[in-house]
Amino acid sequence: MKTAKRIVVKAGSKVLVQSTGRPDSRRLKLLVDELAQFQNNGGEVAFVSSGAIATGLEALGMKTRPTAIPDLQMAAAVGQTRLMSLYDHLFGENKCNIGQVLLTHDALKHRERHLNARNTLLNLIANRIVPVINENDAVSTEEIQFGDNDVLAALVAILIDADALILLSSTDGLREPAGNGKTRRVSYIEEVDDDVLGLVADKQDTLSAGGMASKLESAQIAAHNGIPVVIANGRKTGVLTRIFQGRDEGTLLFPKSGNISKRKRWIAFFNRAEGHLVIDDGAVAALGMGKSLLPVGIKTIEGAFKVGAMVNIQTVGGVPIARGLVEYSSDDIDSIKGKKTSGTTGEVIHCDNMVVL
Repeated sequence: MKTAKRIVVKAGSKVLVQSTGRPDSRRLKLLVDELAQFQNNGGEVAFVSSGAIATGLEALGMKTRPTAIPDLQMAAAVGQTRLMSLYDHLFGENKCNIGQVLLTHDALKHRERHLNARNTLLNLIANRIVPVINENDAVSTEEIQFGDNDVLAALVAILIDADALILLSSTDGLREPAGNGKTRRVSYIEEVDDDVLGLVADKQDTLSAGGMASKLESAQIAAHNGIPVVIANGRKTGVLTRIFQGRDEGTLLFPKSGNISKRKRWIAFFNRAEGHLVIDDGAVAALGMGKSLLPVGIKTIEGAFKVGAMVNIQTVGGVPIARGLVEYSSDDIDSIKGKKTSGTTGEVIHCDNMVVL
């Protein structure tokens, strides 16, 4: 962490706003001061900020987070302008310029728009402008229902080749039982597995959508792309500075080694699966040797999808082993599955369009 030059910092709603939904001006100032200091000392910062919906709820006099999509979109539209006004003032006090970037998953899924988003963010950073990033909740739908900014932050970190990702929450990282009803902080974890997820006890919240499970799963995405992740308490004064100094703060998830092309990163992490292909043991072995997926190795198909869709590939036992972009629709795959290739059929997924997990 001490050598990280380009960082992505994500702050959740419970860090940025009070219980009423009103922005916590004191906390925002302390956070911005640390981010600005990092940049003014030669670092590069991208800031993923939650809080738009929560801020909008307070401005509109709503006591609890609504469930209706139009109400959430309205709150986001009202709250986003208030948040950006605050950030513009606070970063300006530190002689830092900011730029607002609103993203949706759909924008990162399509290859051309994905590259445009990457180029925009990198150009802002190159010109010493701090991108303040959020999901475009005012126009998105599925993102509000199922997504959260932990996932967005991990994808942004991958998108801009960040050296580190910091997820700020209202707790000091993952905690584990310490006896007598007490818990202790987990300093670091190697892998997010069932044992680690079993330590999580998230509670529903009226202002935010994410939780520790979401942070761990998002951290895993970044870590598998070689990016170290720290989950820490954003309400703790000076927490970012201590992380930048390499101090034992929060929970660190170690990065994984390995090299994957940017295009295959896009296939693996920026596309949502539209279906599943279940393959036999022979096909599993072939994929492990870097070969393409042929019709003969496919046993069953789940879901309806078109040519070019991203699908998950799994064993008969349900173990996911790869994902890739299909050369045939689900109907066509169903008609050729289990058959040997001929003059009219080829690879269902070419190895260049597949990522083995």
